[in-house]
Amino acid sequence: MKNQWTNFFSGHVKIKIYGKGIERFINECVRQNIMIWEVNKQKDSSVTCSLHLSDVHKLRRIVRKNDCKLKFLKGGGVPFLIRRAFYNSGFMIGTVFCIFILFILSNMVWGIEIEGAKPETEHIIRKELQAMGIKAGTFQFLVEDVESVQKHLSEKIQNITWVGVELNGTTYHFQVVEKNQPKETEYFSPRHLVAKKKAIITNMFVEEGQPLVAINDYVKEGDLLVSGFIGKEGQTKVVSARGEIMGETWYEAHVSVPLKTTFRVLTGSSKTTHYIRFFHFDLPVWGFGKHKFSEYQTDLEYKSFRFLKWDVPIGYKKKVVLESEQVERVYSEEEAIKTAMANGRKEIKQRLDEHAMIKGEKVLRQSINNGKVNLSIHYQVLEEISVGQPIIQGD
Repeated sequence: MKNQWTNFFSGHVKIKIYGKGIERFINECVRQNIMIWEVNKQKDSSVTCSLHLSDVHKLRRIVRKNDCKLKFLKGGGVPFLIRRAFYNSGFMIGTVFCIFILFILSNMVWGIEIEGAKPETEHIIRKELQAMGIKAGTFQFLVEDVESVQKHLSEKIQNITWVGVELNGTTYHFQVVEKNQPKETEYFSPRHLVAKKKAIITNMFVEEGQPLVAINDYVKEGDLLVSGFIGKEGQTKVVSARGEIMGETWYEAHVSVPLKTTFRVLTGSSKTTHYIRFFHFDLPVWGFGKHKFSEYQTDLEYKSFRFLKWDVPIGYKKKVVLESEQVERVYSEEEAIKTAMANGRKEIKQRLDEHAMIKGEKVLRQSINNGKVNLSIHYQVLEEISVGQPIIQGD
């Protein structure tokens, strides 16, 4: 039979025909376009065959007309399976409920494993994860994706260098690389302290060594500040020079600020639509209707559902439409200069260490060209200017 799948879904029955008019019965079925197949003659002169379930009601008149009888042997196909399932509804309900529970549990977070972190760091990570909603019993599609979790932890926790995040089944795995907090260096090898840049000495604290400069002295890069040789001539001793030499140094920054800037900003209005995705079809379940924004940007988020350890072609999709608008910002000349000064200070601070301090600033040159305010700013900075230089044998 070529249409076996069609027969399965529509249903079919197998019957037994016996009596004097078997041949007339079969011929009448053919004349009325009743399809029969698997026609077999039995030892007791009866005949068995199969036909569509939809043609069963046509048989009564044919049987009466042709002096024969028939007996239904068995049925097959979807209608009979549904009927059997109805009679065993308790078992079917239990099976469906069990599969549903497994599906729900497969899409929840049940474990968090952290490797490579000290106990105190692990405690901080777990507290941060709880603040993000990542804990046992949370649905996976309600938390951020692994890339966002990794970025969040790297930014929030200062004492980790790198963290790898992997979601394996229902368990989050975190691989942590902690920062090696540098200990205060103890210098035991003989050395001098020399200047690392041009400066005027403003403050000195020499812990060990012979100072060779004084406050208000001008020094250039490479000048000797504190010698590693101490003692009188003929009775010198070599030590590791240590101390803090603060000096006034100079920097220059060139900053430009446009007087007129056009950019796009978000207004704060949004519309969120939630979908259940079946294969490639999105079925909206919440947030119906179209947005009324003339200008907008769209953020999409998709998370696949899981069954045990496998991804299934069903998932959760969230679409957020954010209203935006074009804004034109216009600075007066005074406002542009003020902004440029602030930007220049930020630029200089990025070039300095955390202990350096900006002492003063002065605009050297100011101009307006092509709709931009251009400033050249001179900065006076107080910072540590000494650096160690090993003492080589023969110095």
